[in-house]
Amino acid sequence: MSTRVIILAAGKGKRMGSDVPKPLLPIAGRPMIEHLFDSVIDSGIDSQPIVVVASDTVEHFRQVLEDRCEYVVQDEQKGTGHAVMMAQDAAHNADNVIVLYGDHPFLSANVLSSLVKLQQDNSATIAILTATLPNFDNDYVTFKNWGRIVRDENREFVAIREAKDATPEELAITEVNPAMYAFNGEWLWAHLPLLSTKNAAGEMYLTDLIAMAVEEGQSVVSSSANPFEVVGVNTPEELATAERLLG
Repeated sequence: MSTRVIILAAGKGKRMGSDVPKPLLPIAGRPMIEHLFDSVIDSGIDSQPIVVVASDTVEHFRQVLEDRCEYVVQDEQKGTGHAVMMAQDAAHNADNVIVLYGDHPFLSANVLSSLVKLQQDNSATIAILTATLPNFDNDYVTFKNWGRIVRDENREFVAIREAKDATPEELAITEVNPAMYAFNGEWLWAHLPLLSTKNAAGEMYLTDLIAMAVEEGQSVVSSSANPFEVVGVNTPEELATAERLLG
């Protein structure tokens, strides 16, 4: 069974206040995407991951990752769903597709392998890593803007709600979405074109695929991860924390 890994790295990372693409900012002396990239390679899942970049940053990424990956360019920033669509030609033959973000330097090979195993053991259409927090205070404030995992009374998946689109009740949910997914490839490519832009950002949210799968009665499974193994880096303050933890 073949699996491809897609790393999304085309976002501008405006909150970082830097001209350097966010995944290329250094942590512990190396660009943060290299920490993630090494974990992907060490997992043995995909020997040449696909990295989605912007047209004006592709050469910057080539200087770091060289020919160790396959590059796909997202010319227009239309959201995470659109970014994955741009990688379809490169990954369309894969049975399963893993989607990650280039600003997750703490993700280990073991955690990544556990996501793949979760999907394959359950023959799931979508497998997701989630993180459950005690609150959104102090060390956990960085998770406040993450999407919330919405479940029904039986603890079954309903949807992933982006924070900017969430109701006050949904914002109180402490199970959050680190944005690490394993998809059945055939189902993924058939459903990406169905994504809407009717949301606060006017973008194609990859997370909307979860609600689609639930509505169809597809298998959606999850596993809980340590929040600080799946945390992203979105602000200068978070970058400083990551530097301290990895330094």
